[in-house]
Amino acid sequence: MGFIADCQARLAFDLLANTWNAVVLWALRQGPRRPGRLREEIGGISTKVLTETLRRLEFNGLVTRRTYAEAPPRVEYELTDLGRTLLGPIEAFGAWAHDHAEEVMAAQDRWET
Repeated sequence: MGFIADCQARLAFDLLANTWNAVVLWALRQGPRRPGRLREEIGGISTKVLTETLRRLEFNGLVTRRTYAEAPPRVEYELTDLGRTLLGPIEAFGAWAHDHAEEVMAAQDRWET
């Protein structure tokens, strides 16, 4: 099996290749969140990057945006059923990183010396 441009596996890799996609999906696993709360929970993400990430996830059907007619307007984001299907792979990848981070960092150190 090759990884041609329109390959379904490549689509999945592209979705998780962006660091913020997986981080935002994981942050939404507990339920709907307002953008400000997401930024607090994630840390290190700018408003601009969070907005771009949420739009990208919404475009791909992984997140839904709900706007409330209040003053001031309130917006919340939450995972769709499709978005929830990625939590298992994200958790597995996180567990792999936890189990093998030292090995990866050692390899990087060897490369640099």
